Amino acid sequence: MLAAGSTAPAAPSEPLLEVDGLVVELPSTGTNPRLRAGGSRPGAVRVVDGVSFDIPPATTVGLIGESGSGKTMTANAIIGLLPDGAAVGGQLRFRGEDLLRTDPARRRGLRGHEIAMIFQDPLAALNPTQTIARQVGEILRRSGRPRAEVRRRVVELLDRAGVPEPTRRMRNFPHEFSGGMRQRAMIALALAGSPALLLADEPTTALDVTVQARILRLLHSIQQDEGLAMLLVSHDLRVVAHVAHQVVVMYAGRVAERGPTGAVLGRPAHPYTRALVNSVPAVRTRTALAHPLPGTPATPANRPAGCAFHPRCPMARERCRTEQPAVRSVAPDRWTACHFAEELLQA
Repeated sequence: MLAAGSTAPAAPSEPLLEVDGLVVELPSTGTNPRLRAGGSRPGAVRVVDGVSFDIPPATTVGLIGESGSGKTMTANAIIGLLPDGAAVGGQLRFRGEDLLRTDPARRRGLRGHEIAMIFQDPLAALNPTQTIARQVGEILRRSGRPRAEVRRRVVELLDRAGVPEPTRRMRNFPHEFSGGMRQRAMIALALAGSPALLLADEPTTALDVTVQARILRLLHSIQQDEGLAMLLVSHDLRVVAHVAHQVVVMYAGRVAERGPTGAVLGRPAHPYTRALVNSVPAVRTRTALAHPLPGTPATPANRPAGCAFHPRCPMARERCRTEQPAVRSVAPDRWTACHFAEELLQA
């Protein structure tokens, strides 16, 4: 059993960000780039399909699922970094303001200042032709701060992110940093605008386990000290179990289950969540055996009818093959998209 939410403190319930019925479609050849109400465009792929969840202030929400489940596309939709031709529907309310209907210039102004993102590949995200200092200080310079103040603040941010000798290392280029150091530079860059919401997309990908632990401790410490809200996108349940207050489980572009981390991972109400938990070795014993998920993950491009998980589900019945389950409440602060969630909870 995962030690879910063991270090995450209680969090307020008033949402900073409300994701309500989010839909993202990517076009294929000849597709009209406008999203039609009530259905997808002909030939388009609906990579995010009706996703809903809230992020309260000073709270970490974990967004988990296998590759291709729509996690990264959801985060990109929130910050407004989608591929050309993508169509977006639903609502993204940040402090009550719908980001999908606000002025584009206003939304660009929020990016970096109010909402910032840590990308999973810092080498690709950082500009190889500019020093770390120039990139971390860009948003500060745009705000009109004096050069000396910008330099001082860059040193503070790099030091806060755990970069040793920040006064010297700030003059380095990204290729002169190790993978872990580049991720720390990305964290400093994300914090430069003093955001209220931090989106962390697989922030420990391609790092060894020791560096992963340091980066996660750093993010958790910053989240607590700065009072940030954070969306942590990850496929690693052990990471999410130890840092997230709430968890959203995604499968084939849809929400399978969401609720408090300890409740969801400790007593799943969806067969997919249970399968994910069983696929991870127990945290407290080295001898525990994992049970890999059977079958191939469904993707938005090959999503089956009915419940998308039914071809891999040991509880699947005829209803699951024909009727898509709606996300519904099954317990206080618990939602799931399973026709037979009560049976699973009782078991």
